[in-house]
Amino acid sequence: MRSIKTLLDKKGTHVWSIAPDATVFEAVQEMANKQIGALPVMEGDELVGIISERDYARRVILKERSSKETRVDEIMTKKVVCARPSQQIEECMAIMMNGQFRHLPVVEDNKVIGVISLRDLVKTIIAEQQFTIEQLESYIAG
Repeated sequence: MRSIKTLLDKKGTHVWSIAPDATVFEAVQEMANKQIGALPVMEGDELVGIISERDYARRVILKERSSKETRVDEIMTKKVVCARPSQQIEECMAIMMNGQFRHLPVVEDNKVIGVISLRDLVKTIIAEQQFTIEQLESYIAG
């Protein structure tokens, strides 16, 4: 299997983020605009949390809070699990499944260089398996 670096090289390393003092409404709006499910929360270059659609649903909607009055730092996940570019795809998938989250910032030299989703990992694994199947079929067919 390939490393996270290989996946990021293909996917790209642009990182959209949000400040901790932004409103949850702004965060959800940004996620909708970028068609993503989570945003790293950054103070300058420092990763201080992550906010996801799940955080919004569970910590704002279900608690009947106002997304326009609630700040990101009030509901974000503060203990962020991160990946390294050298880690393997299967390892990151296991981390995400065990931690029950779907987005994993990738950090190198204390800098966020990308964010991978569970969907990214599944798509990569399926593509690799499809390639292997095609190679085996070609070999068998002679």
